[in-house]
Amino acid sequence: MNAPTFPEEFNLADYYLFDRLREGLGDKVALLFGDQRHTYADVAGQVRRLRAHLAVEDVAPEQRVLIVLHDSPAFVWAFFAALHHGAVVALGNPEAPAADLAYLVEYTRAAAVVTIPRVAESIQDALAAADLRTLVLVPEVLTGGDLEADLPASPALDRLRCISLRNALAQGRTALVPRSAPIGPRPTRRDDVALWLFTSGSTGRSKAAVHTHRDFAFNTECYAKATVGYRKEDITVSVPRLFFGYATGTNLMFPFAVGATAGLFVERPTPESLARYIERYRPTVVTNVPTMMGKLLEHDDARAARGEPRLDLSSVRFHLSAGEALPSALLERFRARFHADVYDGIGSAEMFHIYCTNRPCDVRPGSLGRVVEGYTIKILSSDAVGPGAPELAPGETGVMWVKGDSVALGYFQDRERSWSTFHGHWCRTGDLFRMDAEGYLWFSGRADELLKVGGVWVAPVEVEECLTEHPAVSLAAVIGAEEAGLVKPKAFIVVRDDARGRVATEAGRAELAAELKAFVKDRLSKHKYPRWVVFVDDVPRNDRGKVDRKALRQREAAGESLAGR
Repeated sequence: MNAPTFPEEFNLADYYLFDRLREGLGDKVALLFGDQRHTYADVAGQVRRLRAHLAVEDVAPEQRVLIVLHDSPAFVWAFFAALHHGAVVALGNPEAPAADLAYLVEYTRAAAVVTIPRVAESIQDALAAADLRTLVLVPEVLTGGDLEADLPASPALDRLRCISLRNALAQGRTALVPRSAPIGPRPTRRDDVALWLFTSGSTGRSKAAVHTHRDFAFNTECYAKATVGYRKEDITVSVPRLFFGYATGTNLMFPFAVGATAGLFVERPTPESLARYIERYRPTVVTNVPTMMGKLLEHDDARAARGEPRLDLSSVRFHLSAGEALPSALLERFRARFHADVYDGIGSAEMFHIYCTNRPCDVRPGSLGRVVEGYTIKILSSDAVGPGAPELAPGETGVMWVKGDSVALGYFQDRERSWSTFHGHWCRTGDLFRMDAEGYLWFSGRADELLKVGGVWVAPVEVEECLTEHPAVSLAAVIGAEEAGLVKPKAFIVVRDDARGRVATEAGRAELAAELKAFVKDRLSKHKYPRWVVFVDDVPRNDRGKVDRKALRQREAAGESLAGR
């Protein structure tokens, strides 16, 4: 395909939302939220009102609007209202620790914050110190609740001079009354900043990859439309939450770009809640992650063991997978049970979204597929200082570099890291890959997570994938630990529900640990097997749901034990 281009004057609210009205899709359902149905016209009306509120409160173009909300229609209204206004969107996780959210308020220098009362109260000092034009509070409700209900009385909220979502929309509605035509998007250019996408920094504090309007439209055209094939008839549901760029794309931007329907729910995603909303919304596209795929299989087995009906996922055309390695064995079990393809891919905050993926009629288990058309990928040696270095031969492992029109401008307030990551049109991902002779890419871990064992580099992800092929293992996380001053692999194992009895006693744990070590020895080079196997209930995760090896290493170094056996 030819790389898509966009006009000089360009706004994402237009591209994703208001163009659907021009196409005659105003009466089409855009959002499902419990029993609620919100059409594209409904969403557009609320977006105009909230945008008018931002204008009345003197939020200026290019100022940041920080949205810290659960997955509900209010998130969508705030998201597009900010873009519609020419402001810059930043997103936060409402379940993150208060210190992390206070940091986001300070770091983004937000002119407007849209969040729930509980979050506002927890970071009231940071909000009071900020130079806010408006603080909009959304009632914290379960799916299907009233998003324009009255707010609870609170001295802390009174101190913050906030406004309820209902009053903000009413103020915006009043501001629109004198106009003879709907307010159009604030004139923006395709290379004006639109969103900040957060990625973990070397200090542990999130840094923002700064993106323009064209970045998101480019990936939408190349990946969502041309590669995996979103359709107007689709209904989407997501395990990752909307504050995470992976889901902002797959469960908001991409369905809206084709006039499809996004299904939202507030509850924490669990196998039970996800199964409930799949049954309720009958989605055709599910944004998934390998951990949840494994849990769905276990949940299905548990239902069958209790004599209950098995999960009905027959409406799903395909699942998307990203964020962590998808073992071949898990993929095959999932496809055999639920009869839908899984398109595993890789993307990043630096490139907005997925640039390498499996796709319809082209799934290679264990690989991350081929490059998305419109992007270019090179595999270079780890010491390459620029994209002009010689490419490695097929089968050789090196660092992935990617080129495409969705590349970020850089990291806010971090030029050193920007210089090492961004090289003009190119991004050095820091991910280790090998590309085979057919162009399929195989992940080998992060360059900064490799372990040197016996003088040979070991990728933790390779050992983890091997372990998860064992029928007793649900999840494995591998880090390096020292033995007599030498680094060796150490595995933390979450067993499947049907194997819990095996780790109920010390003798059972020892027996299974020995079995897992032998299992890896038989399948990988001998030096790669884990010298220690620890059985746990779960492992640390970041707010994207990924295994947090850094936190795992820190706990190990501090001598902290994880909950479990």
